[in-house]
This record gives sequence, C-alpha cells and structure tokens, in this order.
Amino acid sequence: MSDDASLERLLEAALESRRAQHLERRRRVITPIDAVHVEIDGRRLVNFCSNNYLGLTHHPKVIEAVATATRAAGAGAAASGLISGYTSGHASAEAALAAWKGAEAAVLPPSGYQANHAAVQTIVGSAEVAGTRVRFLLDKLAHASLIDAVRGSGASFRIFPHNDLAKLERLLAERDSEEMQVVVTESVFSMDGDAAPLAELADLKRRHPFVLLLDEAHGSGVYGPNGAGLAAELRLTDAVDVFVVTLSKAMGLVGGAVCSSRSFCDALLNFGRAYVYSTAVPPAIAVGCEASLRVMRDEPERQRRVRELARRVREAVGMNGDCPIVPIGLQDEPAALRAAANLEERGLLVLAVRPPTVPKATSRLRVTLSCEHSDDEVAVLIDAIRQLKRVE
Repeated sequence: MSDDASLERLLEAALESRRAQHLERRRRVITPIDAVHVEIDGRRLVNFCSNNYLGLTHHPKVIEAVATATRAAGAGAAASGLISGYTSGHASAEAALAAWKGAEAAVLPPSGYQANHAAVQTIVGSAEVAGTRVRFLLDKLAHASLIDAVRGSGASFRIFPHNDLAKLERLLAERDSEEMQVVVTESVFSMDGDAAPLAELADLKRRHPFVLLLDEAHGSGVYGPNGAGLAAELRLTDAVDVFVVTLSKAMGLVGGAVCSSRSFCDALLNFGRAYVYSTAVPPAIAVGCEASLRVMRDEPERQRRVRELARRVREAVGMNGDCPIVPIGLQDEPAALRAAANLEERGLLVLAVRPPTVPKATSRLRVTLSCEHSDDEVAVLIDAIRQLKRVE
C-alpha cells in the first residue's frame, strides 16, 4: 500500500473517531449582513456567537478608514515587518496601541495566536542568550495559543488550577534562585467569561516577584477607560509586564498586538519567530486599528451598552457579572448540539463548544453579546435559554 493511501486511511479513522464522539468540527458558509446578523442557507439569523462586542466590524468610520488605506497602500503588506512590510501606518498604530495599554511600545503580529507565541518566544530566546533559565506557570484554562506557545518553547512549565492563587503561591515559592518565573493568564477567560483575580495577582507579585504575561483578548474593548482592558479598569496596569491583545475581538479587525517595554518589543523583533517569519498585517488593518481606538474613545456608550446587555442575560440565567461571554453548561456533547439546533430554529445562531476546546464533560453553548443586539433580540435569547433549561 502506498504512503498516500495509508495517510488517507489514518485521516478517515481519526475523523470517524471524532464523529462517533460527537466532536467533529465542520465549517458553514455564513454571509454577514451587519454586525449582528448573518445569513445561512437563505435564512437570516441573529448572531450570538461572534466576538464583535462593540459592533466595530461594520462601523462606518472603521470601514472607511480601511477602505481608504487599502486604496492608498494596497491589499497586503507583501513582506514581513523586518523586510519591507512595515509602513508608517504600522508604526502609528503600534504607538497608539502602546499608549492605549499604558506601555512603552507595541508590535503587531498577524494574529492573536501568533502574538502569544511571539511573546513567549521573546522571553525564552532572550533568556537563552543571557544564560538564564525560565519557568512558566500557566492557568489551567489559559487559551490554547498560550499553552501551545509554552509547550513548544522547550522551557520548563507548570500548570496551576484555574485561578488557584494558593497553589500558584506554592509553585512560586519553589523558585530556584537562578530561575526567572513567568505567570501566564488571561484577564477575561474566553470560554467561561470569568476574570483572573488581578488585584490578588498584583499583591502576590509583590511577595514573590515574577513576570506577568496577561492575555487581554476578551477584556480589551469591554473594560477600562477607552476600552483599555480589565487591568486598566482596576488600575493595575503597572502590575503587568507584557500585554497581549487581539484586533479581532472588540476592535472588529484581524491581527494581534504585544504591548510592553521598549526593550521587550525590540527583543521581539529578534526572538519572536511568530512575528519575524510572518508577513505583516495589511497596512489598511493597522490604519483600521487606530480608527477602532478612536471609536472606543468617542463612543463609550458602546461599552456601557454591551455590559448592560450582559448583566441582563446573566441575571436571567442565574449568573453574576457583566462579561458578554455567557456560558450555558450542557455537559454532554449531543445535548449541546441539540440545544444549538433548537436555538437556530428560533433564528438564533449560538454554537455548541465541545472538547477539546473545553474540558471533558463541560460542553456548552457559548453566548456572546454585542452592543448592536436589540432589546427584542436579547429578550428572545433569554426566553430561548430559559426554555432549554426547563427541558434539562
């Protein structure tokens, strides 16, 4: 048997295993209509599963900025930032992002996934040159990109139970005097919509010094003055050594950003392979990034609106807080798939999230809210969720 035939058999067996467990992933063709409505197979649905928290994907000022820049600078960067892909638009966006995050500098990798990899690679690469050992301490529910980055770095690491500061403190106390410890977590966790105990982490950092790498993908835009994030809202910016954000959530674009000291960002250009060997984001995206930042500053009612809708939905399903990520636990995979299909019949697009994205026996619907959702649409959503819970 040829190797290509063997490969096909291997692939089909792996996919059949996923199908048997109700875990196979497939894409659907979706036609966007506006910030919160899509069309699938000729049906108009209310989109409750995107991360478009502030509706900026369709904001006229963001669209116009991207369109104008595309006409001027072209559709793509055509090279990495270290060759010829770094334009005045990129430089301006990085300066704006750094100021927004209260950092000295910023770098724009092509995605949030690559931004996390580049940040970790920068720490490990710099440590190797300096002859210093690094140990990463990761929250168990940290995003897959962070886990992949740390595991792939070759550095030592430990995973601590979600938000378990007592365990984290015990791990920190084990420190070898020659070892630099890096705590890696998210400000707002992408699947549960809960927050890291940032104030307690800042206090812990004073007792057991460590480097704090904070992924603010889902906190940025929703929290803080001008959407600067949860750390900014809690006035804990100074406790964070490295911020990672994405342009693809509240900012409505694509790409990622690492915001930190000038030295860290300079080191990233040398050791952050995920940035060094990637084509830069299109110049138009960099320009659009600044447009999104201006909208956040000029239209704070968008942040207030999405948080108010989140409180409304969370209260209705017995949850506290105002995070626009609302998990509806259904445990088993078939139940989650049935629930998603039930909501779609009612005109609501809410996808089932299953392992390995979430731990076994924690399959769920992951509802996400936007400031662009109407009161009536949210009322329909609440009624549909309540009916699901009654069926359970």
